[in-house]
Amino acid sequence: METKLQARLVGSEEACEVTIRDGYVVQIEPIQDAPGLPWLAPGFIDHQVNGFAGYDVNGEATAADSIQGLTEALWSTGVTRYCPTIITNSEERIVRSLRAVAQACRESPRTDASVVAVHVEGPFISPEDGPRGAHHPAFVRPPDWEEFLRWQDAAEGRIGIVTLSPEWPEATAFIEKLTEHGVMAAIGHTAAAPEQIRDAVKAGARMSTHLGNGAHLTLPRHPNYIWEQLACDELWAGLIIDGFHLPPSVVKVMIRAKGLERVALTTDAVAMAGLEPGFYQLNGVDVELTPEGKIQVVGGQGILAGSALTMPVGIANAMRFAGLSLAEAVSLATDRPAAMLGLADVAVAPGNRADVTLFNVDQTSGDLQIVATFLQGELVYGSLP
Repeated sequence: METKLQARLVGSEEACEVTIRDGYVVQIEPIQDAPGLPWLAPGFIDHQVNGFAGYDVNGEATAADSIQGLTEALWSTGVTRYCPTIITNSEERIVRSLRAVAQACRESPRTDASVVAVHVEGPFISPEDGPRGAHHPAFVRPPDWEEFLRWQDAAEGRIGIVTLSPEWPEATAFIEKLTEHGVMAAIGHTAAAPEQIRDAVKAGARMSTHLGNGAHLTLPRHPNYIWEQLACDELWAGLIIDGFHLPPSVVKVMIRAKGLERVALTTDAVAMAGLEPGFYQLNGVDVELTPEGKIQVVGGQGILAGSALTMPVGIANAMRFAGLSLAEAVSLATDRPAAMLGLADVAVAPGNRADVTLFNVDQTSGDLQIVATFLQGELVYGSLP
C-alpha cells in the first residue's frame, strides 16, 4: 500500500511530498509550497502516560482492552509511541497492570508498535509528604530487586524505566542492577540529599522524572535536590509543560540550563485527562480536575496528581514559555525522547518507520490542531488533507 502526503516538513520548513509504502518512508521530494499545507513531523513520543480519556493504566479494572483503548485515544493527540506508566501500589496491583500491558501488546500489533516500554513510577519513592505527591503512602516501600524481577516477568520483559528515590539505603545497588539489565533508572518523587543524587548518577541513573515536581512545597534555597539534578549533565530532564506543574519562567530556565539536547516533554497524563471538570478518584486518592485543566489532590494544599496535558498543548506551551521555535518545541516531543529511549528510526527519512503526525498551527493563538496520525504507514486518526 502506498500513500503520498503533501506538507511542510518541520525542521526544514520546506514543502514536500512524502511517499509511504509498506509502513516505511521511501521517498521525500520537494514541491511548490501552497496555502493551507499542514506541518508534518515524526509521531510524538511520551515517556510517561498513566491514562487518558477515561482509560487508566492503574485502574482496578485495567485489562488488555483498556490498554488498547488508551493507545487509540492517544493517536488523536499525535502520539504514536508512549510508555504506559504504572505507579505506586501493592505488588499484586502492579503485576496485574503489567500483565494487562503485556497481553495488550501480544493481542494487538498496533498497540505493540505504539508501546515503547513500560515505565514503573514507584513504589520505591520518598515516603515524605510533598515528594510522595499523590502516590498512596500505604504502598511506598524500599527498593527490592526480587520484586522487580517478578514485575519484569509479568511484563514479559517490557519494563524500560523505573522511577525511584535515591534516599533509600538500597537505592544505589538497585540502580546498578537496573543499569546492568538495560533498564533506565530515573530519579523522582525524592527527598534525597545532593550527595545521594550524585551517588545515584554514578550508579547509572539517567533521567529526572518530571523535574521540579514531586517535591516539598518549601525547600532550602540551596543546596537541594532540584538544583542538584538540574546541574547534572548525565540526567535527562522530563518536563510537564502545562503551566501548572512548572511556571513559564521555570520552564524557560530549566530548558536553558539543560539545553534542548537533554529535555524530553511529557504529559504525565492521568485517566481524567480529556474528561469534564469534576471530582474523581485516582488510585484511592480524591482528586479534582478544575475547569482550567489542573488536577490536584482534594485538601492537599495544592499538591498535583498528574496532569490533563496533551502533547500538542505541551508543544505550544514550550514555544510560549521558553521562546522556542516550532522545530525546537517539536523536537522535545520527538527526537529528544527518542534519543533518551534509544529509538533510532523516528526521523521522517527514507528507510524509517512511517510514524508521522500532520498538524496545523493557529496563527493567532499558536495552538496545534492534529490533522492526521499515521502508525507504521497506516492512518490511525484523522483524514488525509
